[in-house]
Amino acid sequence: MNRRIIPYNPKLKELAKKLRQNMTFSEVRLWNELKNGQLMGYDFDRQRPIGNYIVDFFCKDLQLAIEVDGITHLDEKVIEKDFIRQENMEELGVSFLRFDALLVVNKVEAAVKEIRNWILEYEDKNGVNGFVQRKREALQNPVSRKRK
Repeated sequence: MNRRIIPYNPKLKELAKKLRQNMTFSEVRLWNELKNGQLMGYDFDRQRPIGNYIVDFFCKDLQLAIEVDGITHLDEKVIEKDFIRQENMEELGVSFLRFDALLVVNKVEAAVKEIRNWILEYEDKNGVNGFVQRKREALQNPVSRKRK
């Protein structure tokens, strides 16, 4: 299964970098669960440009975007913009999971469980990519790097 490459607006690279340097507490909390392939061997990027937008987290192998929505996302205009933004990215083949920031802060394990369930469902339909399978095996059987 090959990764699909989704083009992005290169003008967003600098903004994405700034957003990575200024993540919210809820984003940091979820990032600590996603980084380094910790979640079932999948690599996630944070503050990833896709098309003309930036998503909080993105997994290329799953074509999955994860958004952590804070209080500003309760405003009607923001809700409308989020809907259009999500619809545009779904047309590119990206799936979405959205989490309330307070849930992530208070019960990050619930968010991780929902992501894990989404991945299991995805794998039932599409199988597991070979790279991810090898990474899982390495996570289950860590090899010491000490010289003998």
